[in-house]
Amino acid sequence: MKKFNNLTEIQSEISAGALNCEALVKYYLKNIEQQKELNAFLEVYQEEALQEANRIDQKLKDGTAGRLAGMVVALKDVLCHEGHELSCSSKMLKGFQSQFTAPAVQRLLAEDAIVIGRVACDEFAMGSSNENSAFGPVRNAADLNKVPGGSSGGSAVAVQADCCLLSLGSDTGGSVRQPAAFTGTIGFKPTYSRISRYGLVAYASSFDTIGIISRSIEDNALVLEIIAGYEEQDSTVSRKEVPAYSTQLSEEGRVKKIGLIRETMESEGLNEEVKAKTLEKIDALKAQGHQVETVEFSLLDYILPTYYILTTAEASSNLSRYDGVKFGYRSPNGTDLESMYKKSRSEGFGEEVKRRIMLGTFVLSASYYDAYYTKAQKVRRLVKDQVDQLLSEFDFLLMPTTPTTAFAIGEHSEDPLEMYLADIYTVLANVCGLPAISIPNGEDKDGMPIGLQIVGGAFKEADLYAFSKKLLPA
Repeated sequence: MKKFNNLTEIQSEISAGALNCEALVKYYLKNIEQQKELNAFLEVYQEEALQEANRIDQKLKDGTAGRLAGMVVALKDVLCHEGHELSCSSKMLKGFQSQFTAPAVQRLLAEDAIVIGRVACDEFAMGSSNENSAFGPVRNAADLNKVPGGSSGGSAVAVQADCCLLSLGSDTGGSVRQPAAFTGTIGFKPTYSRISRYGLVAYASSFDTIGIISRSIEDNALVLEIIAGYEEQDSTVSRKEVPAYSTQLSEEGRVKKIGLIRETMESEGLNEEVKAKTLEKIDALKAQGHQVETVEFSLLDYILPTYYILTTAEASSNLSRYDGVKFGYRSPNGTDLESMYKKSRSEGFGEEVKRRIMLGTFVLSASYYDAYYTKAQKVRRLVKDQVDQLLSEFDFLLMPTTPTTAFAIGEHSEDPLEMYLADIYTVLANVCGLPAISIPNGEDKDGMPIGLQIVGGAFKEADLYAFSKKLLPA
């Protein structure tokens, strides 16, 4: 069976009688089995997926199938799916089963998408390389010795390796866009609050968003259209009406005004090949008649520290619930209540999660709260104001998604600061709560994918999709 690039191709084959959902699921199951060395899937729902395929095949015959019939998806192991294990790729939650289904997942199922399995991530979505999973690192399908990016590395590799058509991930500081750049896929982070976070395991609540990884803009837009919108159980979700993104993908031809952030192109760690590919795309945009202007963004150096102070503080609070009492791992070595708490958390959490909990606890402590946490909140506001000002003058902001292509497994393991710098360009959108997309932008000399990132104004997802579609090869 050939590789499908979008749902339209699949549904055309089904309509022509050349394909059905059962055969499609078997094709993906075969690909998963043959590429086990990628370590992308923590669990494959083989029997369930085949049963769903048969049910949807019957609905297709009856003419009652949903809009996503023929779409096979994978879920990052931080999204609740009732009756299925949810571990956040951590020993802390190994064996835990979801008690309900996240609305984003439920809306996919309601339109007859088929969930084929749950995929690995950095533990509790904390990481930039997918090496922090309690179940081993995920490997990049383009080079098994390279990382796929993180934390949604399993989600990206599942799409990259043709083990599903589309996947859901989560993006707190670039965790959908960065792995998309490393794997040559499309990664989309919507405006904060556009998709309900209910049923998404919390890392940093004021940053977390559910994101979408796909091979086509069309599929990405259609899925956002379906899963976005109000959810009564989520007090942080937007009540704004959800546009029909999938019908608004044709560019009207208006010249766009694009801001290229100068500091991102002059940063010390920027790979020359990534820089060259970005400049090539800028030349192409200018040739198409678009205005591209270099803009100053003096606060770029402050974004990463602000992000890590605030997210670790929120993580420290959110992860306090994993105490060995209500659910999750409980150490067999505890001798009293205090030692049970200490040993359960020390043994259940991995090194990176413990590092971030400790950092967060430190910045929230009475002696340092104003010096770090309060100050970071003020800087976050300054960053947002400056970015909003830029977006009042430009349609989009453009920059590389990542400063380098995928690095070798273990390359940054001994230096957390080097690892954190992999997010230097992506955290901007999360700090400001803005929509952003990473699209493929060629490859380096070793054949590793390069990503281009575009950031738009709040709730301007439709414009972002339409513009990004014009930048991709027809």
